[in-house]
Amino acid sequence: MRRETLPIDRLSPWARLNNVDFNGVEVRSLGDSRGSGLVATWESDNAAILMSIPQDLVLSLENVWTYARSDKHLLQVFEAVDEYSRLTNASTQGEIGVLNPFCEYVKYLPEHTSLPTFWTDAEKSLLIGTSLEAALQGKLNSLDREFTLVREKTASIDWCKQLWWDAEIRELTFNDWKQVDAIYRSRALDLPGTGHAVVPCVDMANHASGDETTALYDTDRDGNAILYLRTGKKICPGDEVTITYGDDKGACEMLFSYGFIEDTMISAKELFLDLDIPDDDPLKPAKKAISEVAPGFRLCSQNESIGWEGSFVWLICVNEEDGLEFKLLQDRDGETELQASWKELEILDFTKFPDLLRKEPLWDVFQLRAITVLQNRVEQQLLRLEGSKEAVEETYSLEDLEDMNYDNAMRLRDLEETLLLHAFEDFDKKVDMIFTIWQIQSR
Repeated sequence: MRRETLPIDRLSPWARLNNVDFNGVEVRSLGDSRGSGLVATWESDNAAILMSIPQDLVLSLENVWTYARSDKHLLQVFEAVDEYSRLTNASTQGEIGVLNPFCEYVKYLPEHTSLPTFWTDAEKSLLIGTSLEAALQGKLNSLDREFTLVREKTASIDWCKQLWWDAEIRELTFNDWKQVDAIYRSRALDLPGTGHAVVPCVDMANHASGDETTALYDTDRDGNAILYLRTGKKICPGDEVTITYGDDKGACEMLFSYGFIEDTMISAKELFLDLDIPDDDPLKPAKKAISEVAPGFRLCSQNESIGWEGSFVWLICVNEEDGLEFKLLQDRDGETELQASWKELEILDFTKFPDLLRKEPLWDVFQLRAITVLQNRVEQQLLRLEGSKEAVEETYSLEDLEDMNYDNAMRLRDLEETLLLHAFEDFDKKVDMIFTIWQIQSR
């Protein structure tokens, strides 16, 4: 299904019509790979408000419900597919339904995106050995399930059948659903007082981190979204006005959500590696059934060392002989539930499980087990990354690749390899430190 697009220089009339106030800034084409951006039209400083967007124009979950209450067609979809309706509303409007400002606004959004969900198979193969490899496949699988559900739930709705699922007229495809996801995911902000939402016109601002960020977004006392100049910043006509998409986000997340890695990024910052419980663990079924934490761990740069977090690791490291126990309990209605306990103390929240282990005399032993699990998984990832280099070089020489996608993939590989190597070395040091402590204590 082809989406109608309009040139960005026609956005101003839409903004005026919908009471978006621009104060010394405008959206314009930048004439380079960044597409459009927010540019100053006059000099501003002293935390000046650059833009104000009415509350009812923000695409938030609350406002989608508001639209649905006045649009029976949207409400049908909303009720049928529930949580995905916010995305559906954002960019699959047709001739049916009550018009709202977003029906027109999406026409100004780029038709193409560089998010990895749109990469070719050859380009995706460049990610082998990176943390984005599994994350991307997981996202594509999730999108496929969502799209299948939307199709199943709306196939019996007359107007959806006519506009979305009739191949002779205009069939909604999986590629369209990926586009809907990309539009929302790459433009949603965590707006104070609202939560995740797309703020029209503010979402046209490009990213810059650290001191290069010139503007911040917030909510004023009337509930309107505002963009204002950072304290101490000054802009002149022609200067680009930037916001931050998240200075703490790692290279993988930036590429995954926004389709680029900032030129100034010199560290991967963080990455997530999945973990599984060994098959020879007799408690594996129970551990997997009761755990609500992510099955893996996150590595993150911390000054000169590498830190990690992940409660799932501790589930792998302890067993029945240590004090972990599972029981099947039956309530009055005959329903059964699995209960986990540590030395007869019920575990209600596995994110706090490490706090229980820290109190144990064998805490150093548990730490050593955890470090062994972590280091083995890091080594496995390094071997996969290293082992794919020849195939990556062959892909580059034989396949037609987008230069930007290739460059981003190679940067991600380099940054994550450096982080993994640093982590492996740090784990070695931690093992040595534990053994040194034991030697001192045994004297």
